[in-house]
Amino acid sequence: MRIIKLNATQSTNNYLRALTLDQNCDDFTVVSSKSQTKGKGQMGNSWVSESGKNLTFSVFKRDLNLDLEHQFLLHTVVALALHKVLNSYNLKHLFVKWPNDILAEQKKICGVLLETSIKLDKIDSAILGIGLNVNQLNFDGLPKASSLKTLTGIHYNLDEVLESIVLALQYFFKFLDEKKYDELLVAYEDVLFRKEKPSTFKIAEGNICVGIIKGVTKKGLLEVLFEDDILKTFSLKEISLLY
Repeated sequence: MRIIKLNATQSTNNYLRALTLDQNCDDFTVVSSKSQTKGKGQMGNSWVSESGKNLTFSVFKRDLNLDLEHQFLLHTVVALALHKVLNSYNLKHLFVKWPNDILAEQKKICGVLLETSIKLDKIDSAILGIGLNVNQLNFDGLPKASSLKTLTGIHYNLDEVLESIVLALQYFFKFLDEKKYDELLVAYEDVLFRKEKPSTFKIAEGNICVGIIKGVTKKGLLEVLFEDDILKTFSLKEISLLY
């Protein structure tokens, strides 16, 4: 793997995207930065991280040739890779919150932003942006955020954690290459936060309701069972889990 280390950049995703336009980047090229001035999360949210204490990086995956209807499988690959590595650190109550936030003890420790490139009606390549809270201890104003060091009391080597994650990504992308789509989805649902448990949701219209997460469709829609055995599916913009 090729790893490009920066002291600061606006966004590792933006930097890596520009790099792919200028040169023929190798598969799993990584751009990592000690500081991001304009880090991004899902749905336009910002990702705030103390300089030098965490991992903010992006990984380039080329030659995907993936049908558009299978785009969500990219989320499952990244989520499972992160879960595999973080689980090796013996974090308690480690889950994936749909679609790809990583929670430990109900605290968010990792967020993901995926950006894809389409060619001839196929997903040709993807940039996997990952922000992982590692050694940061201060999360003032962010009551639902935490880090590896906060949860375990251990100080981690950032380079070692980064390399472990990229190796795990390579492992799970083999499932995608071999079209083991069902295996990826089953493994993802096995670590899905609040699956089969009564939970409170906020629907896009503003309604608050109780339902049970039953799973995720192959297109990445969240399946929620409501009273009277009514099963509905939702996209990311249509529902949020309150916890």
